[in-house]
Amino acid sequence: MNKPFKFKDFSVNQDKCAMKIGTDSVLLGAWTSIKNNPFSVLDIGSGTGVLSLMIAQRSTSETIEALEIDADAYEQCSENFENSPWADRLFCYHASLLEFVEETEDEYDLIICNPPFYSEDYKTNDKARDLARFSDAMPFEHLIYAVARLLSGNGMFSVVIPFKEEERFITLASKVGLFPNRILHIKGHPDAEIKRSLLEFSFKESKIETSKLIIETERHKYTEDYINLTKYFYLKM
Repeated sequence: MNKPFKFKDFSVNQDKCAMKIGTDSVLLGAWTSIKNNPFSVLDIGSGTGVLSLMIAQRSTSETIEALEIDADAYEQCSENFENSPWADRLFCYHASLLEFVEETEDEYDLIICNPPFYSEDYKTNDKARDLARFSDAMPFEHLIYAVARLLSGNGMFSVVIPFKEEERFITLASKVGLFPNRILHIKGHPDAEIKRSLLEFSFKESKIETSKLIIETERHKYTEDYINLTKYFYLKM
């Protein structure tokens, strides 16, 4: 179980991280727009660092900074950065989001986040996994407040959330002047319900570009859209 996760251009160790690499992160890392050539990038709640590594592979960003509150995950993220081809552009901070917002003067051209989603009332006995999975560790309100403070005027904010939270998240974002510009709805297979929303925000209001992505037509038969989006990363695509 604890073997490194190998991508085409980099590997990620994840044995110390509560949340392993999943489809959400890979889709977000591949879909996020870098068309404004972001100079500085912030990955909030980085876990293994996979989002930062994907953006490093795709972009010419000078500084890509990651933020991780869990000590083991922070250590692993730093290690994954050091072992990557882009070690000189990647940095990880061990801090909570609110601490970081209070302390930094920096602004970022791209902020990317795969936040913890599970707001249900149950918890497991694994504290690290709970921290990574439960949204009380990083409520959407905190995330949006932080993004509004840290995003540069022309910057983009990219996030993946459960589809059922989309409306609430967009409403919260609008309160701090962040508007959705692109939305991608993810379905596991053609008959499934929409499971995830990938959202991209900026301070500029525009016509929302909405599209849909289906992952598989049947078990392990991936759609062309999914292959085209992930083929620069997954070994077998």
